[in-house]
Amino acid sequence: QVQLVESGGGLVQAGGSLKLSCAGSGRSFDSYAVGWFRQAPGKERDFVAAISWSGASTYYADSVEGRCVISRDNAKNTVYLQMNSLKPEDTAVYYCAADRNSPIRVGSTPTMYEYWGQGTQVTVSS
Repeated sequence: QVQLVESGGGLVQAGGSLKLSCAGSGRSFDSYAVGWFRQAPGKERDFVAAISWSGASTYYADSVEGRCVISRDNAKNTVYLQMNSLKPEDTAVYYCAADRNSPIRVGSTPTMYEYWGQGTQVTVSS
């Protein structure tokens, strides 16, 4: 079992930056691929970025490519999402998720992930 806790969300002006953290605890978190997703009110949960267990592979949604960087520190059992040049349309609850089935997969579909955190709110004002 893996527990995930997101932090780092908040209110920021358009053009600003935030760094989200996903702290994992429990069995073998450092051997799982991890993804970030977001969900705005009334919308589906959308893929943002994913990283393999070692950090060697990453994958980004077109909407955040060039503005976000996903990274991880396995010694700290933490995955990060650095978000720059934020836009009002980035406003959402951001979730991290862990994929226990394939350490090297950088999946973009929520069903590929078994463990989820509770989310952290990101609000970007115009």
